[in-house]
Amino acid sequence: MELLFPLLLVALLVPMFLGVRRQKREAEKVAHMQDSLKIGDQVVTTSGLYGTVVELDDTTVDLEIAEDVVTTWLRQAIREVRTDDQVNTEETGSEATGSDTTDAVEESAEQTETRLTKD
Repeated sequence: MELLFPLLLVALLVPMFLGVRRQKREAEKVAHMQDSLKIGDQVVTTSGLYGTVVELDDTTVDLEIAEDVVTTWLRQAIREVRTDDQVNTEETGSEATGSDTTDAVEESAEQTETRLTKD
Protein backbone atom coordinates (compact mmCIF):
# COMPACT_ATOMS: atom_id res chain seq x y z
CA MET A 1 0.00 0.00 0.00
CA GLU A 2 2.91 2.31 0.71
CA LEU A 3 4.22 1.85 -2.87
CA LEU A 4 0.91 2.63 -4.51
CA PHE A 5 1.11 6.41 -4.16
CA PRO A 6 4.67 6.78 -5.54
CA LEU A 7 3.85 4.43 -8.44
CA LEU A 8 0.73 6.44 -9.19
CA LEU A 9 2.77 9.66 -9.24
CA VAL A 10 5.34 8.11 -11.57
CA ALA A 11 2.61 6.76 -13.84
CA LEU A 12 1.13 10.25 -14.18
CA LEU A 13 4.35 12.27 -14.41
CA VAL A 14 6.27 10.18 -16.98
CA PRO A 15 3.72 10.58 -19.82
CA MET A 16 3.42 14.27 -19.03
CA PHE A 17 7.21 14.69 -19.16
CA LEU A 18 7.45 12.79 -22.45
CA GLY A 19 4.62 14.87 -23.95
CA VAL A 20 6.36 18.12 -23.02
CA ARG A 21 9.60 16.90 -24.61
CA ARG A 22 7.82 15.97 -27.86
CA GLN A 23 6.02 19.31 -27.96
CA LYS A 24 9.29 21.18 -27.36
CA ARG A 25 11.00 19.23 -30.15
CA GLU A 26 8.16 20.06 -32.59
CA ALA A 27 8.33 23.75 -31.65
CA GLU A 28 12.09 23.76 -32.35
CA LYS A 29 11.49 22.18 -35.78
CA VAL A 30 8.92 24.83 -36.67
CA ALA A 31 11.18 27.64 -35.44
CA HIS A 32 14.07 26.26 -37.51
CA MET A 33 11.83 26.03 -40.59
CA GLN A 34 10.68 29.62 -40.13
CA ASP A 35 14.27 30.83 -39.69
CA SER A 36 15.46 29.00 -42.81
CA LEU A 37 12.90 30.51 -45.20
CA LYS A 38 14.34 31.83 -48.45
CA ILE A 39 13.03 33.79 -51.40
CA GLY A 40 11.13 31.57 -53.82
CA ASP A 41 9.88 29.09 -51.20
CA GLN A 42 6.25 28.11 -51.60
CA VAL A 43 4.61 28.19 -48.19
CA VAL A 44 1.30 27.73 -46.38
CA THR A 45 0.30 30.08 -43.57
CA THR A 46 -1.44 29.05 -40.36
CA SER A 47 -4.69 30.40 -41.85
CA GLY A 48 -4.33 28.16 -44.91
CA LEU A 49 -3.18 30.78 -47.42
CA TYR A 50 -0.80 29.52 -50.13
CA GLY A 51 1.92 31.89 -51.32
CA THR A 52 5.48 32.34 -52.55
CA VAL A 53 8.11 34.18 -50.50
CA VAL A 54 9.26 37.30 -52.36
CA GLU A 55 10.98 39.23 -49.55
CA LEU A 56 12.25 38.47 -46.06
CA ASP A 57 12.84 40.54 -42.94
CA ASP A 58 13.89 39.57 -39.42
CA THR A 59 10.28 39.32 -38.26
CA THR A 60 8.16 39.47 -41.42
CA VAL A 61 7.76 37.67 -44.74
CA ASP A 62 6.26 39.12 -47.91
CA LEU A 63 4.18 36.55 -49.78
CA GLU A 64 2.95 36.76 -53.35
CA ILE A 65 -0.50 35.20 -53.22
CA ALA A 66 -1.50 36.04 -56.80
CA GLU A 67 0.21 37.71 -59.71
CA ASP A 68 1.41 41.14 -58.48
CA VAL A 69 -0.46 40.75 -55.15
CA VAL A 70 1.99 40.82 -52.22
CA THR A 71 0.99 40.63 -48.56
CA THR A 72 3.13 40.91 -45.42
CA TRP A 73 3.00 38.22 -42.73
CA LEU A 74 4.83 37.50 -39.49
CA ARG A 75 7.32 34.66 -39.79
CA GLN A 76 5.42 32.84 -37.04
CA ALA A 77 2.37 32.67 -39.34
CA ILE A 78 4.18 30.30 -41.73
CA ARG A 79 3.03 26.75 -40.99
CA GLU A 80 4.95 24.78 -43.62
CA VAL A 81 7.16 25.04 -46.67
CA ARG A 82 5.70 23.18 -49.64
CA THR A 83 8.05 20.93 -51.54
CA ASP A 84 8.09 20.53 -55.31
CA ASP A 85 6.55 17.07 -54.90
CA GLN A 86 3.55 18.47 -53.03
CA VAL A 87 3.03 21.20 -55.61
CA ASN A 88 3.29 18.80 -58.56
CA THR A 89 1.03 16.22 -56.90
CA GLU A 90 -1.72 18.77 -56.32
CA GLU A 91 -1.50 20.11 -59.86
CA THR A 92 -1.61 16.68 -61.51
CA GLY A 93 -4.19 15.44 -59.00
CA SER A 94 -6.68 18.07 -60.08
CA GLU A 95 -6.13 17.17 -63.74
CA ALA A 96 -6.33 13.43 -63.12
CA THR A 97 -9.76 13.57 -61.50
CA GLY A 98 -11.34 13.70 -64.92
CA SER A 99 -13.64 16.58 -64.14
CA ASP A 100 -15.35 18.25 -67.07
CA THR A 101 -14.12 21.72 -66.26
CA THR A 102 -13.06 23.83 -69.19
CA ASP A 103 -10.04 26.07 -69.21
CA ALA A 104 -10.85 29.63 -68.26
CA VAL A 105 -10.62 32.05 -71.16
CA GLU A 106 -10.09 35.68 -70.36
CA GLU A 107 -12.55 37.94 -72.10
CA SER A 108 -11.75 41.36 -73.46
CA ALA A 109 -13.07 44.59 -72.00
CA GLU A 110 -15.49 44.95 -74.91
CA GLN A 111 -16.89 41.45 -74.34
CA THR A 112 -17.33 42.19 -70.65
CA GLU A 113 -19.09 45.45 -71.41
CA THR A 114 -21.39 43.73 -73.91
CA ARG A 115 -22.20 40.93 -71.47
CA LEU A 116 -23.00 43.32 -68.65
CA THR A 117 -25.15 45.67 -70.72
CA LYS A 118 -27.28 43.10 -72.59
CA ASP A 119 -30.43 43.83 -70.60
